[in-house]
Amino acid sequence: MSAFASAHTALATLASEGEHVDNHPSLSPYMTGGAALVILVLLLWITTRFNRDR
Repeated sequence: MSAFASAHTALATLASEGEHVDNHPSLSPYMTGGAALVILVLLLWITTRFNRDR
């Protein structure tokens, strides 16, 4: 039981140290999400072009 308590204490300490963000300030989440959406829609369109007989 003491291993769980020490693990909990270590994780609580790690979580309380604050947030660390590795993203570059110019990297917009909206631009990243929009680009991912465009790529996925393009892949879906390509996939449906190859399966015309179904």
